[in-house]
Amino acid sequence: MQLGLHYNINLPEDLTSILAQDFWMLENIGPAVLSTLCEPVKFAATSWIIMFNGSCRADINLVSYEFSGPTLITIKSNQVLQPTYISPDFNATVIVMSKRFSDNMFMFVNSSPLAGMTLRHPVVSIPHDIVDKFHSFVRDTSDIVADNSNPYGPQALLYHMLDFIYGTAYKCYEPYHGEVITRQGRMSDQFLTLVQQNFRKERFLDFYANKLEVTAKHLSRTVKKQTGFTAVEWIERFVILEAKVLLKSSNLNIQQISDELNFPSQSFFGKYFKKQTGLSPKEFRNQ
Repeated sequence: MQLGLHYNINLPEDLTSILAQDFWMLENIGPAVLSTLCEPVKFAATSWIIMFNGSCRADINLVSYEFSGPTLITIKSNQVLQPTYISPDFNATVIVMSKRFSDNMFMFVNSSPLAGMTLRHPVVSIPHDIVDKFHSFVRDTSDIVADNSNPYGPQALLYHMLDFIYGTAYKCYEPYHGEVITRQGRMSDQFLTLVQQNFRKERFLDFYANKLEVTAKHLSRTVKKQTGFTAVEWIERFVILEAKVLLKSSNLNIQQISDELNFPSQSFFGKYFKKQTGLSPKEFRNQ
């Protein structure tokens, strides 16, 4: 396993340079950095945000969270983060893992109950009795990444991460070990996963109902009861969120964004977007 590793306490000017590495770690991230994220940001890599101090409100994949440090936030590849409030005393360490690195790590984690818990609970409190171990983990990780003389650095880092997950971080998820996922809850989870995977091409409820082998009416009623939004509203929210990300964070023109989201025409996309947001795509981009 050949990995490129990087350690830096400063946020690089060119964020795309993070993705050229397999592992990127940034310490002492304060409110000034995240306060610039006024629009939704799609994560192209799995990331951990270890928030030691402060408080924050943020939407992760359209679900709102409010939390105070110490907190562990896990954001999966292709999920969207939008902070809505960050306190002045916010302080965090951010770890970004490429698909190659995270696939190697989750090959071990996916066989355990932790995999499901991290998906259902992307934001978890860090028990106060293990906060010092999180600080030690950050120091030890930086030492491993900075040691260019070790030819087995990537392997050392991978097993260091796994040791920390199974030796310490698992305690963050202990409150959820006994949770019972109802059939309705599982259906809602499966529906949201399907929507995230297919919303660019499939915007009709019948597609998802057929996949889950239930009627569209039953699916919509179940999702509404579990989440507060109907199934159709979730599909629309994912489409609009992706459109906002593309309008604000890409160089694609509006026609290209319409094509990317599989609308029959730019005009149809514009009417759909304005109905949901009150603004045309051009007005939103120029805000």
